[in-house]
Amino acid sequence: MSEKLAIHGGPKAKTTPNIPMYPGGLEIGEEEKKQVLEVLERKYLFRYYGPEEYPSKVRELEKAFAKKVGAKHALAVNSCTSALITALVACGVGPGDEVIVSGYTFFASCAAIVSAKAIPVIAEVDETLTIDPDDIEKKITPSTKALVVVHMRGVPCDMDRIMAIAKKHNLRVIEDVAQAMGGTYKGKYLGTFGDCGCYSFQYHKIITAGEGGMVVTNDDRLYDRCMGYHDTAACWRPDRFAEERYEGELFCGVNYRMSELTGAVMLAQLGKLDTLLSLMRRNQKRIIEQIKDTKGIKVRPVNDPEGDTGICLMFYLDSKDKVKNFVEALRAEGVEAAGVYNSGIPDWHIYAHWKHVIQKKTPTPEGCPWTCPFHKGKPVEYSEDMNPKTLEYLSRVVHIDIPPQLTLEDCDMIAKAINKVAAELA
Repeated sequence: MSEKLAIHGGPKAKTTPNIPMYPGGLEIGEEEKKQVLEVLERKYLFRYYGPEEYPSKVRELEKAFAKKVGAKHALAVNSCTSALITALVACGVGPGDEVIVSGYTFFASCAAIVSAKAIPVIAEVDETLTIDPDDIEKKITPSTKALVVVHMRGVPCDMDRIMAIAKKHNLRVIEDVAQAMGGTYKGKYLGTFGDCGCYSFQYHKIITAGEGGMVVTNDDRLYDRCMGYHDTAACWRPDRFAEERYEGELFCGVNYRMSELTGAVMLAQLGKLDTLLSLMRRNQKRIIEQIKDTKGIKVRPVNDPEGDTGICLMFYLDSKDKVKNFVEALRAEGVEAAGVYNSGIPDWHIYAHWKHVIQKKTPTPEGCPWTCPFHKGKPVEYSEDMNPKTLEYLSRVVHIDIPPQLTLEDCDMIAKAINKVAAELA
C-alpha cells in the first residue's frame, strides 16, 4: 500500500530545507574576497591602465578560460547577451539576414539577433528540449546566415547533426552556453564546436560574478572582430590610430568591456567550476537512478548524458493535465518543483510569450529589421502556436533544480517524493 501523500495529510518525504539555485553564488568566499581586494588595493580598476602598471585580472581570466575549454581565444564581456551580439556581428550577421534560434531559451538569445539587425526565425525543440535539427533544415531559406544553438537547461544540443547542417548550407554557428558552462558533447567542451561560443556569469548561472559573459573562438579574424565590436575605442589594437590591417577590421562598435572587479570574482569562481559540476552530476545521477523505472514518468533524454552539467532534473508526464497536481503534490512533500509551460503564465524562456518578437515591436516606427529592404524572400511571420511540438513537450515537463549543495540524503528524499507522488498521480 502506497504512503499517504503529504498534500492529503501524510508525512513529508523531504524534511530538509530547499536550497536556492545559485551554484557558484552560494560558494562565494575567501578566494573571491582575496581577488577583489587585490584589485582595490592596486586601484587598477580598468583592464588597460591604472595609477601603476599591474597585470589585468580580466586578461588573466580570459587566458585561464580559453585554456579551460580548449579554445584559442576568449574575450570577456559584461553579459552573455553582449557576448551573443558581439559574436553575431563578428560573424557578419546583419541587415537582411535570418538567424534560426530555438523557441525554448531565455528571450535574450532571440533579442540578440534583433540587436544585430537580423531577423530571428524560431525553431522547434525535440524531446531533449534543445533545438530540433530536423526543424532547422525545414526553416533554412536563401536568407539564412547563422544558427544560434542553445544548450538549454545544462544539456548539449546534437552538435554532430547541427554542424553537418551548417557545413552543408554554409551557415555560421553561435553556441549559447549560458546554462551549460562546463558541459560537453562527446568529450569536447560546449562552446567550442561553432564559430563562437557564448557564456553567462549572471547570478543564476553555474559560476557567477552577478553579471558578466565570455566569447570564445578559434578563429583569429573573428577574435579581432569581436574585440573591435566590444570595444569601440579600439584600445585593444597594437596601434589604435593605425590604418586597418585588413578589410573589415575597423567599424563602429559598442562598449561591452568587463570590469576588473568582475574579472577578479570570476577568476576565483572558475577555479570552483569542476567541483560544482561534480556535485551536481553526482546528485542528479543519484536521483535519476531511483526514478528511471518509475511508471508514468520519463526522464528527459539527453544527446550525451556524460556531458550534462546536472543543473536540473526534468521529466515528462504522459499528459499536460497531470502536471499541475503533480507539482503541487511534490511541493507538499517538501520538494521545490515546477511545471515549465502554462499558456496563462508569462515566461521569457518560451517563445509563445515573446510578444516583442511575435508582434514585431521596435523602438522606432520604421519596423527594422523586419521591414529591412535588404531582406529578400517571404516575410518572416510569427504566432504563439507556430511551434506546437515545443509547447506540447514543455507542457508535460516537471522541473526540479539540483543545487550542488544538496546532500546525498536530500537526493534520496527527492527521489522518494517523486516516486511517492508518481504512484498516486502519474
